[in-house]
Amino acid sequence: MKKHLIFILLLALPGIGADNAIYIDQSSGSSASNFDFEQLGSANIIGGLSAEQGSMTPLDLDGTEMTLDINMIGNTNKYFGDIWADSYTGFFEFDGDSNTFTMQTDPGNTYGADSSNVNVDVTGSSNTMILNQATSALASNADLDWIVNGASNAITTNLNVDSATNYINLDGNSNAVTYTGTGYAGAYFWLDHDGSNRTFTINQASTQDNDWLKIQSVGTTTSSVCVNQNDQGSAVGC
Repeated sequence: MKKHLIFILLLALPGIGADNAIYIDQSSGSSASNFDFEQLGSANIIGGLSAEQGSMTPLDLDGTEMTLDINMIGNTNKYFGDIWADSYTGFFEFDGDSNTFTMQTDPGNTYGADSSNVNVDVTGSSNTMILNQATSALASNADLDWIVNGASNAITTNLNVDSATNYINLDGNSNAVTYTGTGYAGAYFWLDHDGSNRTFTINQASTQDNDWLKIQSVGTTTSSVCVNQNDQGSAVGC
């Protein structure tokens, strides 16, 4: 087994424009790995080793199975992640406003992204969250769970479904959800929302299979909801 881990903590790094920065790069991990990172304060970054002035690269963690726990407390923090793993467990907690969370898991089907268990917990407003799971492979039995409390948050997730589930519990006004689920086996998507001025765009289109979708939303005033569900045989749209 060849295992390579680089962990660097930089304080007051003006070139990147962050108060604190953590750069992570692990390759060729063939056994279980555990990572736990916590940042407290504002304008912090967790990302990749190859960052340059004005350009932040995502962290890179490779392995057959791993557990990653990220806790960022404060405002205007940024997390950029690139995970290549099977049987991967992720815990992402963000407390604060105007934070950025961008994450992709195994886009090239190196390990398969099977049995991934991803939990995102956000408390705050005006946060931007993007999670792409197995974009060119099948996320077999993947389980995504979101708990988001606050206003004006934006959630975008793309999931290549193989009997995978995506559950979002969203409370607050002026929030937006964009979900795209593709693949070859049954999909399960459930959005439970409480708040006003919501915008939902849901596209669920596995190939010739049974999909399950539920949206429960309680609120008043303006809303925009678009649901597109098909078997990739006949095109439909809003």
